[in-house]
Amino acid sequence: MIESSDLVVNTLGVSALDSPLGELLAQHEQSEHYVEESDRVLFDDTLSSAEARNCVAGELPGFEPAGPRRKIFFDPGKTRAGIVTCGGLCPGLNDVIRGLTLELLMRYGVDRVYGFCNGFLGFVTGARRAVIELTQDVVSDINEHGGTILGSSRGEQDPAVVIDCLERMGINLLFVLGGDGTIRAAMKLVREASRRGSKIAIVGIPKTIDNDIMFIDQSFGFQTAFSEATKSIRAAHVEATGAPNGVGLVKLMGRHSGFIACYASLAMSDVNFVLIPEVAFQLDGGAGLLAVLRRRLEKRGHAVVVVAEGAGQDLLDAGGAGKDASGNKRLVDIGPWLRDRITSHFKAAGVELNLKYIDPSYQIRSVPANPYDSVYCVRLAHNAVHAAISGRTETVIGRWRGRFVHVPMGLAIRERNTVDPHGDLWMSVLEATGQPRMFGSKGVST
Repeated sequence: MIESSDLVVNTLGVSALDSPLGELLAQHEQSEHYVEESDRVLFDDTLSSAEARNCVAGELPGFEPAGPRRKIFFDPGKTRAGIVTCGGLCPGLNDVIRGLTLELLMRYGVDRVYGFCNGFLGFVTGARRAVIELTQDVVSDINEHGGTILGSSRGEQDPAVVIDCLERMGINLLFVLGGDGTIRAAMKLVREASRRGSKIAIVGIPKTIDNDIMFIDQSFGFQTAFSEATKSIRAAHVEATGAPNGVGLVKLMGRHSGFIACYASLAMSDVNFVLIPEVAFQLDGGAGLLAVLRRRLEKRGHAVVVVAEGAGQDLLDAGGAGKDASGNKRLVDIGPWLRDRITSHFKAAGVELNLKYIDPSYQIRSVPANPYDSVYCVRLAHNAVHAAISGRTETVIGRWRGRFVHVPMGLAIRERNTVDPHGDLWMSVLEATGQPRMFGSKGVST
């Protein structure tokens, strides 16, 4: 249950300075495409008629809209900013870095912008890579390349060490690009800065190629990722149709959320089975995946299977996998395991099988953002700058129901965004593939 108090954004104080964008804002008129900063974006727009009759708009929980403010907290000419990228790579990181840098320097005229290298390791004295001063020339064409010019790493550092570094360098704004683990680390930085009385605005731009951060319509890089994934699905289909009883098995990203697998499969009409973490499946038995796959081959002679990396973990022994530097539970690799189980099943049955296994994960993560994501990254960056310079802190920038909003960090990571097994997306996958609603259930179709 979300209350209005959950949506309150922390600020460092009263914004009393005139914004350099004030003249531009003065020319704006409120419309369906532009809202005033005092307006709210409804958290839930699916009220029943009874609920709607009993409520007034002012009482409904709503997000604070993102965007430029007429009054700002920091004096731009005396303000310095830092940018850090953490966690795994994702298309669009360089676009965000470029967007932040240019907005800070060209639109607000801040004193300097610094890039910290290799994630939070870049704040530690004696870090392997020195801090980079980001200028217009440095970021001029980085959006044409994948990855991040700042490098990245997993795991956090002592918050006191990070705040020491920011204070020493006179940095007032810190932009953190990362997933849920990075956002949790950023919240610790906010607490440390608050304890010291340091006026440092810390704003996040959620980075999750899996699209698993809550209250974000879609994470940047996601559209590029599933678009790239379709290339592997196309290759799998060609391989499958090119040999008797051909099976193309494609493993895609998605530790806990199967959005990439779902969207990529919907984009290609050649996928027959989609396996995601949110929907458990069984391999064995007359209604299990292996039997259903075998019947598919008997009828059509080929099949394409797409599996998200976090699917089927209940079937594997993950007891000794441990955790990575970000605290995430390590997964057992479902791809090779599933490939071997399918192969051994058909071999035991004496049935010919020609299976090709494709894992394009690192290829997908490392490509430049497509045009849609590039635009999205720039707009996220602009709104992050607007938020930070107006004194907002401990917030991330998201787009909720088509509008950019401020999402408190604690709310953004309270739950994980996942595919609803009863929602319209999964229903579309079932319709497109024709696969059973549940493998292992009685009475499933073949």
